[in-house]
Amino acid sequence: MSEEIPRVEFTAEAADLVRRLRDRHGPLMFHQSGGCCDGSAPMCYPAGEFRTGDADVLLAELAVDGVAEPVTFWMSRSQYALWSHTRLIVDVVEGRGSGFSLEAPEGVRFLTRSRVIGT
Repeated sequence: MSEEIPRVEFTAEAADLVRRLRDRHGPLMFHQSGGCCDGSAPMCYPAGEFRTGDADVLLAELAVDGVAEPVTFWMSRSQYALWSHTRLIVDVVEGRGSGFSLEAPEGVRFLTRSRVIGT
């Protein structure tokens, strides 16, 4: 019996930052678009702050230890068509991004790494 591979996961550092942002801003969501602002960096917003629609795909509802509600992770449908064969690993690195993501004032930015998964 094969175990389902998660489509999205957080590194320990990213999960820690998500907990801190959740404490300050309430429930969170991520959206990864296909090229605006920070390229294809994942952007973190207060839940519901970024409007999603038919052009977006909900990839995951991520449980984070210490966070009561799941963190949703959305991707634009056009980008998902290109990345559907990968697992996305959300990490955090030093340096400010140029977008509107909640972590910007922290002097760090979220970054997506990917691994190819089998079909």
